[in-house]
Amino acid sequence: MTIRVAVTNQKGGVGKTTTAVNLAASLTKANRNVLLIDIDPQGNASSAAGIKKNSESSLYEFFNEEEQIESFIIKASGGYDIIPANNNLVAAEKIIEKTENREKYFSAHLKKLPKKYDYILIDCPPSLSLLTIMALVASNSLIVPLQTEFFALEGVTQLIKTIERIKSNLNPELVIRGILLTMYDKRNKLSSQVEKEARDYFKEQVYETIVPRNVRLSEAPSHGIPVLIYDKTCPGSKSYFSFTEEFLNQENKFESAA
Repeated sequence: MTIRVAVTNQKGGVGKTTTAVNLAASLTKANRNVLLIDIDPQGNASSAAGIKKNSESSLYEFFNEEEQIESFIIKASGGYDIIPANNNLVAAEKIIEKTENREKYFSAHLKKLPKKYDYILIDCPPSLSLLTIMALVASNSLIVPLQTEFFALEGVTQLIKTIERIKSNLNPELVIRGILLTMYDKRNKLSSQVEKEARDYFKEQVYETIVPRNVRLSEAPSHGIPVLIYDKTCPGSKSYFSFTEEFLNQENKFESAA
């Protein structure tokens, strides 16, 4: 059974795309068959996978073509498969807004994909757009990257209210798989304070792994490869290997529920 996991946060710059790309690469290294779908018009996950942003094989074309679905799947530099995104997705969103059952438009298209994947990861836009809602409706669970900075918890609290509305009205199967703390700076007291507040509030939903601020993590996307390949020994890589181990340890819990 294919498990669909959305990586989302309504706030940008929190490590969302970095998490999606490196989780996809690390799961592939763990012998899982992975497809990453970039549903963000900015196409950052596509760039980080070594795909040119003007690629003609993108999610926009996937939405508009009824045939040759597999031709829009590209092999990423991290070894996983990807359906990339580009700015055309903005136009697609305007078209989808006028369709019946628009929130389930994406779900219907996912049914056309090959059944070979263990995981389909969806990198969402950093906003509560129709594209994000479609991704959440199409997913079994979601991961929320949470930067350890001021106002971070307030934003996630709003996101969780949105998730509850989607569960009530559109996708009762949707569950939060976990919250991943990112951009942690051990020299900064605020980081440890946000960590404590997150663990106090969200309890076991917060992963034990913490992703630190790391120069190599920031550099890797500009080279079009995951940090796990760019520098597998840096703190950022080690944290994502650890996170993937936690993620896989959740298989029995979340995959049986799906």
